[in-house]
Amino acid sequence: MKNKNSSSLLTLLFDLDGVIIDSEPQYDKFWNSQGELHNLGYNFAGKVKGQTMSQILNKYFYYFSAGEQNKIVEECMKFEAAMECPLITGAETFIKQLKLNSIKTGLVTSSDNIKLNRIIKKFNMHSWFDTVVSANRVTRSKPDPQCYLLAAEDLKSDVKNCIVFEDSFAGIEAGRNAKMKVVALATTNSRRAIQATGNADLIIDSFEDFDYNDCLRLAGL
Repeated sequence: MKNKNSSSLLTLLFDLDGVIIDSEPQYDKFWNSQGELHNLGYNFAGKVKGQTMSQILNKYFYYFSAGEQNKIVEECMKFEAAMECPLITGAETFIKQLKLNSIKTGLVTSSDNIKLNRIIKKFNMHSWFDTVVSANRVTRSKPDPQCYLLAAEDLKSDVKNCIVFEDSFAGIEAGRNAKMKVVALATTNSRRAIQATGNADLIIDSFEDFDYNDCLRLAGL
């Protein structure tokens, strides 16, 4: 009875790319090609993970004209529309299990609403999440905790009862900065690299071997 009653306090917050959909390897190709094209250094994709498009443009392409910046946005949108992005193994089963147990869930992503709505429609995610925080709702990118704090506020959840699922270093740090527990998926970075940051409470490879009861144990419920 303790677990059943206490679990109603639990809130799970998910990043999108690299956590729900397996899209990061494709984004690496796009952003690394942009980095090479514009002489922005090695592994440019790694530098921009967790950032919104406007923040990427303002930080790395601020000296471009508005027309040149718009061209990058258009190329990215064209790339996103064509790319295949399967679900991370076990993600759908895990989230549906959470909903069956009345666990509050939120989607927290640096993607904008155009891409987000396309992904939600493609995988019929309309009932998966109780709130969505996209790039359109934030002014500060990860590792700033603004996005996760906003999701917790939406759901009227105490940060101590929130668990964040992230894959990028910036996202993992954002969850930690929000004072929430963090489960890191080793889909984008290696287990060793994630462990070295000291920001993850738990590291998993996918949701295949992780379920509702594991959440309760991690939360101490």
